[in-house]
Amino acid sequence: MTTSRRSGKVYLVGAGPGDPGLLTLKGKACLEQADVVLYDFLANPALLQYAPSTAQRIYVGRRGRGQYRDQADINRLLIDRAQEGHVVVRLKGGDPFVFGRGGEEAEAVAAAGVDFEVVPGVTSAIAVPAYAGIPVTHRTLASTVTFVTGHEDPTKPETLLEWPKLAGASGTLVFMMGMKNLPSIVGHLVAEGRSSETPVAAIHWGTKADQQTIVGTLENIVAKTEAVQLEPPTVIVVGEVVRLRGQLNWFETKPLFGKRIVLTRAQEQAYEFSQLLAAYGAEPVEVPTIQIVPPVSWQAIDDAINRLNTYQWLIFTSVNGVTPFMDRLHAAGKDARALAPLRICAIGPRTAQELSIYGLRADIVPSEFQAEGVIAALAQVGIRGSRLLIPRAEVAREILPEQLSELGAIVDVIPVYRTIAPTVDVASLTQQLRAGRVAALTFTSSSTVRNFVELFGGQEAVTKLVAQVAIACIGPITARTAEEYGLTVTIMPAENTVPALTEAIVRHFSEGVRVPVSVQG
Repeated sequence: MTTSRRSGKVYLVGAGPGDPGLLTLKGKACLEQADVVLYDFLANPALLQYAPSTAQRIYVGRRGRGQYRDQADINRLLIDRAQEGHVVVRLKGGDPFVFGRGGEEAEAVAAAGVDFEVVPGVTSAIAVPAYAGIPVTHRTLASTVTFVTGHEDPTKPETLLEWPKLAGASGTLVFMMGMKNLPSIVGHLVAEGRSSETPVAAIHWGTKADQQTIVGTLENIVAKTEAVQLEPPTVIVVGEVVRLRGQLNWFETKPLFGKRIVLTRAQEQAYEFSQLLAAYGAEPVEVPTIQIVPPVSWQAIDDAINRLNTYQWLIFTSVNGVTPFMDRLHAAGKDARALAPLRICAIGPRTAQELSIYGLRADIVPSEFQAEGVIAALAQVGIRGSRLLIPRAEVAREILPEQLSELGAIVDVIPVYRTIAPTVDVASLTQQLRAGRVAALTFTSSSTVRNFVELFGGQEAVTKLVAQVAIACIGPITARTAEEYGLTVTIMPAENTVPALTEAIVRHFSEGVRVPVSVQG
């Protein structure tokens, strides 16, 4: 008896220009089913989070200067992995077929008889100028746009660029990968008759926190870029549309533009925070220092669910406890109706919102979104003689059950999840911190602080590493933990929520004053 071998496939996926939000839905779907991902220098590494944890990630590092894999080696990797029966995603910056050598890779896999698809991406040729406030076409200024390679194949005997036609074109010229050859590009255009007063913009790392835009003319753009030592990757725009930047510069004027902000909360919870920060122009960097996993055993919570009729209160101290509790309720053959006799307390609005997904409304949401607020709220309604069930993390502050017991309640604390330290790319973030490329480090729980310090070499190493970085904590409990580890907290909202923390970060950088916050209490 023979078994059929799984058929492999290659997806050539455009990763977009850098902003991870510009990845297409189809590109994301391809990554989610990948067995192997080959990614290059221009593809944002943040996109790798969409690939399964079991997928092999191979950096093929094409960046135009220095050492990198030969294209033939990349082609061979694509073919070999696919012929082994794997789903292979070739993640390429921008669009695979716009100066991305995707055509060569497609030719190679097709010649080898490997099944493949091309997933177009948002090309840097239009996205990068757009993020700099420059439309590549405009009804009154440019009816055509020409994409030009700024770096031709060095093996060509002579240039194939038709400089007289390029110089004489009335529309917009967009040069890709042309920073190293900028003097030559300018020289050719001027020599062929393009006015030296023609506006030019050079945009470095467009759509990312590192975006830097230098505007000049053909006469002075070389001197201006040399003065600031502008490096690749850079998109160069030549034409009258550059003049619109003064009016249309929407991205670089956002309050958190240019700020790279590290999120240490669990990956499952980071999306909302990332979206809020990105809306203000920041570049969120997700470096989860905690991972939420099930408890060692479900027996304790299953037993508690079987005796729900003995409880008067159900208390959720985190959004993380809601779904596992409800999952076990369903596993026991019950649904929300089993909770009808109980009163429910949620520690904050986000936890209450999670309960509403299951058709549950919290009876109490304290005004202070931490254990002390729950204690005060329950003390007001009176809980003496009541039995309380608290499904929570395996390790948490004991102040809540202890003080509720002092108020005369019978308290059962049962773990429904644990937090552990995940695998983190410590080297990459350490390099960014040392290079001064991180503006703020955020913590949303004490466990994120403890795990971050442990992962990055202990208290002494971390305090030196983040000395010039703003430390933002969601509330006083987390801030006190940070201070215990020698970190100076400069950002803390009045309300313990992610939206409030985001607003506090915006205020901090808008005011530009680094003042430690008070966490006493």
